[in-house]
Amino acid sequence: MSGGVDSSVAAYLLKQQGYEVIGLFMKNWDDASVTLTSNCTWEDDLLFAEMVSKKLDILLHTVDLSDQYSKRVVEYMFSEYERGRTPNPDVLCNREIKFDLFIDEALKLGADYIATGHYCRKETKKINSKTIYRLLAGADPNKDQSYFLCQLSQEQISKVLFPIRELLKPEVRKIADEQGLATASRKDSQGICFVGKVDLPAFLKQKLKAKKGDIIEIPENYYNNLNPSDELIDISKAYQYKRDDGKVIAEHHGAHFYTIGQRKGLNIGGTGKPMYVIATDVKENIVYVGKGDKHPGLYRNGLFISNDETHWVRPDFKLQVNESKDLLIRIRYRQPLQKGKLIATPEGLHIMFNEPQRGIAAGQFAAWYDSDELIGSGVIY
Repeated sequence: MSGGVDSSVAAYLLKQQGYEVIGLFMKNWDDASVTLTSNCTWEDDLLFAEMVSKKLDILLHTVDLSDQYSKRVVEYMFSEYERGRTPNPDVLCNREIKFDLFIDEALKLGADYIATGHYCRKETKKINSKTIYRLLAGADPNKDQSYFLCQLSQEQISKVLFPIRELLKPEVRKIADEQGLATASRKDSQGICFVGKVDLPAFLKQKLKAKKGDIIEIPENYYNNLNPSDELIDISKAYQYKRDDGKVIAEHHGAHFYTIGQRKGLNIGGTGKPMYVIATDVKENIVYVGKGDKHPGLYRNGLFISNDETHWVRPDFKLQVNESKDLLIRIRYRQPLQKGKLIATPEGLHIMFNEPQRGIAAGQFAAWYDSDELIGSGVIY
């Protein structure tokens, strides 16, 4: 019970289906100094969870996982940004907290399953007498949250129910309103999982120091001088720039505070077209930018995921070395699925896209689908 409308309706539907339902609320973050709004503090969340639990006549338990959240999610965020990478804490939170520690706490209470308000579907099938769990996209194309679950294992999925799997968001709110649930019109949470909407540079400055450096513009004609390559390893690489590839146009306060594709926060005016971050070099403390949203530096044809960063939701679909398969891929939440090919090499997986992709950043999770089934994911190198 998160205090949101989705988990509230999930609990109601389970009761209607005859399940014995108990609520479990997680406290994972209590530092309001870094958030931009006080509308979604854990105290508010707990209050709404209590009101809904009372309305549904279910017992509500609470658990404080803030220490583990800090160690497993927040520290990971800091370390990734310090390396010049762009992590997705929501994916990690699901793998490490919601579907790991939270499951353990639920089992201690005698539960058989945990249920969440994720817009995602689950199917069970038998293959050679072995039970296989399929993780499918949610029915609502605008709210499909399967991407956030791309690091779950078969064992984790086996213990999960998704009661609102076939519903659209307006239908969920309608049910909540009809049942008089306090969360019916409550806004969805935004920002970092369980932290809320934050001023990211201010949040990161808790651990990462500000350090002045140069912002260097890379001209569009820079790419005319590059020798095109059809080598798999070259296509999968991000562009590597040097200081003398462009000109210094401004100053920043720390390359680790910026990410590929970022436009806001550069404070560069008078350029005609907006500037976008196309690369960062945290060792030299340089931010490279390009002019306009069609700048070649924003786009890549492929990416690479090392073996130790590759995860198969469906282990039986794992590609062997030298195997390849045409699949659908996304590199961020709500991005339309993109056509591409996965190619397995001794070092890891290369993903080649049919069309160039904008804003691929190291540290992001790429997830791949066979039709509407999520079958694997990995951290972009």
